[in-house]
Amino acid sequence: MDKYHHYKLTTSWTGNKGSGTSNYKAYDRSYHIVINGKQTIEGSSDPAFRGDPSKHNPEEMLLGALSSCHMLWYLHLCAEAGVVVVNYTDEATGKMVETTNGGGKFEEVILNPKVTVTEAAMVSKANHLHRKASELCFIANSVNFPVNHHPVCLVH
Repeated sequence: MDKYHHYKLTTSWTGNKGSGTSNYKAYDRSYHIVINGKQTIEGSSDPAFRGDPSKHNPEEMLLGALSSCHMLWYLHLCAEAGVVVVNYTDEATGKMVETTNGGGKFEEVILNPKVTVTEAAMVSKANHLHRKASELCFIANSVNFPVNHHPVCLVH
């Protein structure tokens, strides 16, 4: 039997400058994402699409969701396998292409996790667990483009 989880948030456009969407340049692409009991996320479109560069955009948030989901699964698997991780960073990158009709899609995301473990004997297992984390990540399993990873493992 499948176990379901439900999520809820409110996205509100905040970019009406007074004349709404009367023309393409008349409005800001700003919005708020509100999740009950959590800090509000201020978002906008990517600056390439007339967005505010000081705010998060959907493409960055998708990349962040993929990176953080992989990390959380990875840390879980390491804890279960006895691999002691003391540091984890990921310089994730994403490649999106605009299509001829004005839309677009991600073609690929590359995760570049840099992990530090406490013992040299853990390195092989630490590197291998990235594959399992990738297989289990909820977000990676929900997208229709490859999410690749190029891990580096150091010893503290």
